[in-house]
Amino acid sequence: MPKSLWFLIIAMAVNVTGASFLWPLNAIIIHQELGRSMTAAGFILMLNAGAGVLGSLIGGRMFDQVGAYKTMVIGLVITTVSAIILIFYHSYYFYMFLLIGLGFGSGILFPAMYALAGSLWPEGGRKPFNAMYVAQNVGVALGTALVGIVATIQLTAVFTANALMYVLLLIFVAVCFKNIGAKAIHSTTSNVFEQKTPIKSNFRLQALTLLSGAFFICWVAYTQWQANISVHTQSLGISLQHYSFLWTINGLMIVFAQPLITWIISKWVKTLKQQMVVGVVIFMVSYAVLLEASVFKMFLVAMIILTIGEMFVWPAVPTIASQLAPKNKEGFYQGIINSVATGGRMIGPLIGGFMVDFYSIYALIVLLLIGFVIAIGILLVYDVPLKRIKENEQQLGSDPLDSKGLNA
Repeated sequence: MPKSLWFLIIAMAVNVTGASFLWPLNAIIIHQELGRSMTAAGFILMLNAGAGVLGSLIGGRMFDQVGAYKTMVIGLVITTVSAIILIFYHSYYFYMFLLIGLGFGSGILFPAMYALAGSLWPEGGRKPFNAMYVAQNVGVALGTALVGIVATIQLTAVFTANALMYVLLLIFVAVCFKNIGAKAIHSTTSNVFEQKTPIKSNFRLQALTLLSGAFFICWVAYTQWQANISVHTQSLGISLQHYSFLWTINGLMIVFAQPLITWIISKWVKTLKQQMVVGVVIFMVSYAVLLEASVFKMFLVAMIILTIGEMFVWPAVPTIASQLAPKNKEGFYQGIINSVATGGRMIGPLIGGFMVDFYSIYALIVLLLIGFVIAIGILLVYDVPLKRIKENEQQLGSDPLDSKGLNA
């Protein structure tokens, strides 16, 4: 990997370490410390993620227009200021508005980092995105391992730890990324809505839209672990430290099992499409285990299976988005994908909170299993529009999709 990509990997790890002090505890803090219902907790998390959706679209567009450095600094300034203020104000409405600020700033940051990864090592194919995914989970492992310690001192101390990590990251990016980010500035740019090609004829966008639908469903399900399942474990008498340990296992597995999963994918899974379908099937097995989980060991088994599934699905999606993106649209396409993931995190807690409040956690899990079946159906046909591109390009004697490795 290029040296500059290593700096980006460090930045991603620090970013997620900071965020991991807060996101596993948001629902618990809102429900237990602020005394609000699970539906109210889901509503605040929805606003947080909704701000992230808007930030992702803006961040992706900013990457294409002004480059990675300015985009990352702006996103980090917004996030850092919100995190610092959150140390001092914990009331319900302050919590709501400051989580919106955190979501918006993080939303700007993530697509810029992923688009920059592809720009710094375009010949790397899926490798830079795998590296970013591993870096994220180094942050998850570190953050969730430390949050159990910090929360035992005082639950609200996680706000201070969160803010400290963002301050360090802002300094690191400001010092190290000025020249690196400049490499990703494009001289001319336009997004899909500014192009003359009608949406119905934009086969790349059609494929991305289908892919996004399945990705959205997966994130709606995944985010239940961070919201409603976290509260469910508390109701079963599972300690906060044990719950945090589940996420530590998640992060450590992704870091240390990556070579094994990479070998399995290279030997048995031949396309990115197959990789995603297999991953969603593994997701289904994990949630089937959750239906019977009542003790910590069962939740641990479900988390291990879930982690294997996400190692198949999560790195594949930004890789495909990068390969689908026309030249100078990398940031915009990564912004779409990141906004879809954030949208899943936005809707997921609200749907889950409603189902738990009015039905049960088990009804929620059954609904998620049905969603996975729909996601598999979408993934099986998401690349149908690409056949039109291939047909057109083959008539001209070239196939840029194959040259970018989409079908490899």
